[in-house]
Amino acid sequence: MERIVEICCGSYEDALNAYRGGASRIELNSALHLGGLTPSLASLFLTKKHTDLKVITMIRPRGAGFCYSEDEFEVMKADTLLMMEHGADGVAFGCLKEDGSINVKQSQQIIDIVKEYGGEVVFHRAFDCVKDPYQAIEKLIEMGVDRVLTSGLQSKAMDGIELIQKLQEKYGHQIEILAGSGINADNAKAMMDQTGIYQVHSSCKSWICDPTTAMNQVSFAYGAEPHQMDYDVVDMKLVEKIVEEIC
Repeated sequence: MERIVEICCGSYEDALNAYRGGASRIELNSALHLGGLTPSLASLFLTKKHTDLKVITMIRPRGAGFCYSEDEFEVMKADTLLMMEHGADGVAFGCLKEDGSINVKQSQQIIDIVKEYGGEVVFHRAFDCVKDPYQAIEKLIEMGVDRVLTSGLQSKAMDGIELIQKLQEKYGHQIEILAGSGINADNAKAMMDQTGIYQVHSSCKSWICDPTTAMNQVSFAYGAEPHQMDYDVVDMKLVEKIVEEIC
C-alpha cells in the first residue's frame, strides 16, 4: 500500500502549507488548541478550489469530551450535511456514551449522511477514550467506518504502538488504522515499519508571532512559554520532511 501522511490543519493557510509541502490528504479543523473543532465552510471551499487535496473535515461542536447532548448532535448532523454538500471528501467525528462505549445511535446517523455522498467516514481520537478498544473497533467496522485515528489509547502514539500494532494485525484488513499524536519526521517511519500501518497523522506545527495577542492588561494567549504571543501554523518544511522520511 502507498504510504500516506495526513496533515492536521486548523485553517485555509494551514491547508495551503500542507499542499505545498507535498501532503495528499488533510484533516481540516478550526481551533486546534482545543483539539480541533468543525472548520468554516469558507476554509473548506477555498481549500477545494485552490488545491487538489483530499479533505476530511472535523465534525466537533465544542472542546472537552465526546458525549453530546441532543442539541449538540443536531448541530453535528447539520454540519456534516453542509460539509458534504460543499465538497468535503469525508468527515472525522466521534460520539461516545458516558461509560466510554460507542454511541451507536448518534454515530450511525453521521455515517449514513456521509455515505449518501460517497464520502469517507473517520472515527477520530474519541477512540482513545473508549472502555474497550477491541469491542469499539468491531462496532465501528460493523457500522461501516472506513478509518480510525488513534494513539493507541495513550497520550502519544509511540507510547501506544503495541496496541496500534495489535489493532492493525487483527483488523487492518477490515478498517484503516491511522496513527496520530506526536507523530513527526523522526518517528513516522518507525511507527509504520513496526506496526504495519501505512498512514500517519501529523500536525507539523510551528509558531508565528501576533504582536497584538497581549496588550495593555488584556491577553488572548493560548500558547505556553515561550509562545505566549504566537499562534500555531502548519510548517511547509516540516511537511516536506515527514513526506520524504516515510518513502
